Amino acid sequence: MATFEVNGKAVTVDVEDDMPLLWVLRDELGLTGSKYGCGIAMCGACTVHLDGEAVRSCVLPVSAIEGRRVTTIEGLSKNGDHPVQKAWVDLQVPQCGYCQSGQIMTAVSLLAKDKKPTDATIDTAMSNLCRCGTYPRIRAAIHRAAKSV
Repeated sequence: MATFEVNGKAVTVDVEDDMPLLWVLRDELGLTGSKYGCGIAMCGACTVHLDGEAVRSCVLPVSAIEGRRVTTIEGLSKNGDHPVQKAWVDLQVPQCGYCQSGQIMTAVSLLAKDKKPTDATIDTAMSNLCRCGTYPRIRAAIHRAAKSV
């Protein structure tokens, strides 16, 4: 059993301690915005916030989050109106869209730490993979969102 907060709500799940958070979110709680990509914390499609920090949920055991606060893409904003989400739409960042929730969650975490990131800072922080190659649009959207956060 694990008890923690997801998107502002306390939850208790009865799962194995070593179950990855990603599967708890998707299979137990029905929060499917975070995606499975690689299963080894390399691609970033599964990125969520743990106590405000971007983490890869595919390798994080649920036992490590007891009593902590998780935010998924579904909890980032009620109507998709977070500045990063708005910039993503305005600049038409996604192509296939599979990696975008993880990209957005990583970008939000970056902007929480650095309100005016440089291109180099963005390139370093945004280690998520995008198979469609929308990296220039991702960078532009982060710069646009930085003006609003």
